[in-house]
Amino acid sequence: MQSFRTEIEDPIVQKDIIDLERKIALFRDGKIDDERFRSLRLARGVYGQRQEGVQMIRIKLPFGKVSSEQLHRICIVSDEYSTGRLHITTRQDIQIHYVSLDRTPQLWAELEKDDVTLREACGNTVRNITASENAGIDPDEPFDVSPYAYALFQFLLRNPVNQEMGRKVKISFSSSDKDTALSYLHDLGFIPKIVNGERGFKVMLGGGLGSQPHHAELLSEFIPVNQIIPTTEGVLRIFDRYGERAKRLKARMKFLIKDLGRDEFLQLVDEEKKALSYQSVEIDTTAFDCPIPEPLVAAPKVEIEDSVAFNAWKKSNVIQQKQVGYVAIGIKVSLGDFYTDKARLLADLIKNYGANELRFSLRQNILIRHIKEENLPFFYQELSKLDFVTLGYDSTADITACPGTDTCNLGIASSTGIATELERVLATEYPQYSNNQGITIKISGCMNACGQHNMAEIGFQGMSINSGKLVAPALQVLLGGGNLGNGEGRFSDKVIKIPSRRGPDALRFLLNDFEANANGQSFLNYYDAKGEKYFFDLLTPLADITNLTEADFVDWGNADNYVKAIGVGECAGVVIDLVATLIYEAKDKLTFAQEAFDDKKWADAIYLAYAGYVNGAKALLLAENQKTNHHAGIIDLFDAVFIESNKIELDSTFRELVCQINQNEPSEEFAQKYIQEGAAFFEKIEIYRAKDLANEE
Repeated sequence: MQSFRTEIEDPIVQKDIIDLERKIALFRDGKIDDERFRSLRLARGVYGQRQEGVQMIRIKLPFGKVSSEQLHRICIVSDEYSTGRLHITTRQDIQIHYVSLDRTPQLWAELEKDDVTLREACGNTVRNITASENAGIDPDEPFDVSPYAYALFQFLLRNPVNQEMGRKVKISFSSSDKDTALSYLHDLGFIPKIVNGERGFKVMLGGGLGSQPHHAELLSEFIPVNQIIPTTEGVLRIFDRYGERAKRLKARMKFLIKDLGRDEFLQLVDEEKKALSYQSVEIDTTAFDCPIPEPLVAAPKVEIEDSVAFNAWKKSNVIQQKQVGYVAIGIKVSLGDFYTDKARLLADLIKNYGANELRFSLRQNILIRHIKEENLPFFYQELSKLDFVTLGYDSTADITACPGTDTCNLGIASSTGIATELERVLATEYPQYSNNQGITIKISGCMNACGQHNMAEIGFQGMSINSGKLVAPALQVLLGGGNLGNGEGRFSDKVIKIPSRRGPDALRFLLNDFEANANGQSFLNYYDAKGEKYFFDLLTPLADITNLTEADFVDWGNADNYVKAIGVGECAGVVIDLVATLIYEAKDKLTFAQEAFDDKKWADAIYLAYAGYVNGAKALLLAENQKTNHHAGIIDLFDAVFIESNKIELDSTFRELVCQINQNEPSEEFAQKYIQEGAAFFEKIEIYRAKDLANEE
């Protein structure tokens, strides 16, 4: 028996981990279909790698906040179960790679000892809630958004509404109108406002990147802080019920809003209000309002020998906090990769001489917060020992890149390899850009835009290009994207495709032309003034494939000739449900509903019962070769196929039975009635299924 069964104190967490262990065993025994098991493990942070037989583990860290103890715990897990490499994502998570599936329950249990979870880090769930890494220290912020992001994270964790949606949902909190958490490309984006002395948020809805980027629409100019949880729950309920489930490329919230129209979508959200868990939620901020703690150890006085280097570092990587006398220190982490040996020393440094807090940033970096300004020389000395004083934090020289073909199934070309070369070009040929924050460079290994290439001033997307019978790695060059602030942004134009080996020259062409012709304009104004055709013509010489050399067929960071190989992606949690597996899961939902009822969690119990109804109906429809693409469609189709034909007899229509969910408040009385009716319904469909199977024989 695994030791974690006795080591984990929280019974909810223990049950979660044991359930993962049980599902792995059922999968190994062939009792759960491969595709169904994929959705189960993805919702628990376990993601298949490009390399066969190993997993990527995504560690979920709300708004990137990490203590010394948590960072040490992550290091312990990485050394024991992985390779010692930690990868910071653009959603402020940590990923570790090359993990055995069978060891994931124990790994998860180890993390939970310091309140770190894998739950809902992947799959068709609400992913990690992100926030500006300088939230709480930003001089421009109306108030600290951190407690609100954390409260929403806590509300959604293990929430039945958030377990098996058609696709993932992404939520962000920006610290100010600068919108550094990029609300315009999120499913829900929150920007803090104070109106007539009241705290609240401007809310953006339905944004997204991917192959078809879509600018978020305005949900509201202002909602009070006590409405962010009810508003989010209402949006998620409608997305869960009406969102596409069959065609994964059309399954994001942005497509549902486009199909329904913003007004109809919000009308459905409004009609859901009565059924919400809470009509209003007051959020306690006291844990974030405490004074900055004094360091455990007084930092020794340090004399800096190279004052030029020290001052350059301060200019590039040190940020003034709104708290007088304190600064934050940015650590530029190339490609978001660092290792446990240095991470442990960093953890000790922030605990002893700082405030025991750092945050992983949206640009795959580290921000140490609450450092006394007088201690900067000491921190410079100690960070220098770790090689953590590279200039260019949050600058043009700070390139964002996804893992690409290193580990991702969907990678087409190397994003990390070209990013490394471009950073080298910037450091050696364009050092002035280590302090430029007006141009961002982002790279993705495929169209899914995990590296956010299509919202950057300069973006590159991994592709391939044919030259006779040979295939070479290529880059789509995108220009003209950027964050405009206060919920507004723009997406890049696809300008030209070039062989990947010419990516550095493309960057040189662009920067040289910008410096020669911009005349003090911002990059975006310069791009608009010149026009897309100008840049196409500028880069056209690099697109010629009649003169490819042998080197052009070798991707960056590789020694062998390029081979285009795309695996089955798991970002979307594609699910092909077998009838037996779906019935099994539906019965589980009813069991979980009763457990939630016994715990007096009426809203959870009702929603779990609802999931049981829908999954059970879907199972029978699949057995009849009926296609379903969203919950609302399943409900109507079940009536048409089974109720109107009298194959199954109910006291009402199936729609009337199921849709009680949004016509009643989540009371004890209704929860009990809804679960009991669910059990009776399920008894009828099992009888029907048994007869159907007998007739087939």
